[in-house]
Amino acid sequence: MDNNKTNGQPVDLFADKALKDDPSSNLMNPEATASTQDNVNTTPIDYSADESENLTARSGKKTTIASGAALKLAVVGHTNTGKTSILRTLLRDVYFGEVKNEAATTRHVEQAKLTDSQTGEDLVILYDTPGLEDASGLMDWLEANTASRRDGIERLQQFLAADIAQGGDALTSNEDYSQEAKVIRQLLASDMAIYVVDAREPVLGKYKDELAILSWAAIPVMPVFNFTDSQDANIDDWQTMLARRNLHISTRFDSVAFEFEDEMRLWQNLATMLTHSEMLEQLMVRRTESWAQLYDEANIIIADFLLNVAAFVHEINEDDDPLPVLEQMQEAVRQSERAMQHNLLNLYKFYDNAVAATPLELQAYQQDPFDPELLKSYGIRTTSGAAAGALLGLGIDAAALGTTLGLGAAIGGIAGGLLSNTSSIADRITGVKRLYIDPATLTLLATRAIDLLTALRHRGHAATDATQLLYKGEKSSIEQSLDDESNTVTPWPTHKLPSELKKARGKPQWSSLSSGKSEQAQLLRADMAWSLASKLQSRGAE
Repeated sequence: MDNNKTNGQPVDLFADKALKDDPSSNLMNPEATASTQDNVNTTPIDYSADESENLTARSGKKTTIASGAALKLAVVGHTNTGKTSILRTLLRDVYFGEVKNEAATTRHVEQAKLTDSQTGEDLVILYDTPGLEDASGLMDWLEANTASRRDGIERLQQFLAADIAQGGDALTSNEDYSQEAKVIRQLLASDMAIYVVDAREPVLGKYKDELAILSWAAIPVMPVFNFTDSQDANIDDWQTMLARRNLHISTRFDSVAFEFEDEMRLWQNLATMLTHSEMLEQLMVRRTESWAQLYDEANIIIADFLLNVAAFVHEINEDDDPLPVLEQMQEAVRQSERAMQHNLLNLYKFYDNAVAATPLELQAYQQDPFDPELLKSYGIRTTSGAAAGALLGLGIDAAALGTTLGLGAAIGGIAGGLLSNTSSIADRITGVKRLYIDPATLTLLATRAIDLLTALRHRGHAATDATQLLYKGEKSSIEQSLDDESNTVTPWPTHKLPSELKKARGKPQWSSLSSGKSEQAQLLRADMAWSLASKLQSRGAE
């Protein structure tokens, strides 16, 4: 894990800032780029008439991508098919471009790069293009104004030189093809393209015209189906139409219901269409390493949080009222859980803001972990019987605490047999009561954290609605419990906490919530966090 870390932070394949630059160039000025985890500022690429002439002249001598050169990949398609959404998810960047449920949101070509996280080498340069608004009208113009005996690139060059490709006030709306011209200029400057298809759309004539125009650029084009998880998907009809146009390689990549395997399949299919695919192969290796690293980091974050809470202890005199102290402990745990959740969001580059919805906006992650009804919804039963009697023996009314504060059998020197008899007896002799977070609450916190991690690993960065499907074909632990109350979905039985959490009970110095010394406490529990993280991985493996 340490090979891909900088200053203790996980390193992924970040998207560099988009640059206003000649899109046909493989060399970018490193002084002008900035890779940042928090934001990606994009700059539109607009071509002047001179740039267009030079670009199309070069494109007339198009060759196969050179070995060792970054792949220039244009993302094209009809308006509102989710081109920017796919790029957001590929870039792990909720800020890239603009995503709205309306046509023609992207008005300029925007660029971002995928780099090697170890060497900084550019691997893929991605270009987000405006939507093709009227391919059928453009096809009519091409048929009427260009010679059919000329090859496709020559016909597209003739279009780019025409007034209708330049835009301007002198043209009427049905004469203005400046948006299509931006797409075609970028297409001619790229090594290959992915054609984004909204899988919910029926196969219409305008889409056939789009593919015909794209084929004239003489570069490999691979259809990519977006929104594939919808029940209205028409993928079979699309594949039949694509096969008739000699497009036999396609892939599925849902920008909302994300699957890492789908992304790897996308890059692999693109690689099969290239003579030199070294850069894509290198990208797949780095992305696979990074994905595994993120999962390791996430489980350590969860394990560290659980140990911090398990070691949390407050001592009070036997005659003191425990309720005010327990309320303070509850609030400290709530804040600690929220911090852990934000750490997971930041790790996977989701942010709790207005740009894109996150799973934390779902009710399941907002409910109070000390709500007894939430415990029941997860199928977690609070301690009772002998354990409750032991609590009563220490002068703590367990039944009242569970009802009044919703702790679920909150706490006590020998709750659940987690402390030795010697320690319990010593506390009773000295008149001290030790208050801990109970096993039921620890189990709930663990279950909810694993649920959140699973949601983040299956959620695309284009998800704009918190209620959108979190991940395909699976239900969260709480949903499973509601469907079948007898179904145990917690990572361990409440009465069988992992040994690491049991050991934390006797180590109050491990908890920053007890000591107030955050860095020192984290160092003390570090080795145990690795051990617990490995158990969480085995229980939460997908």
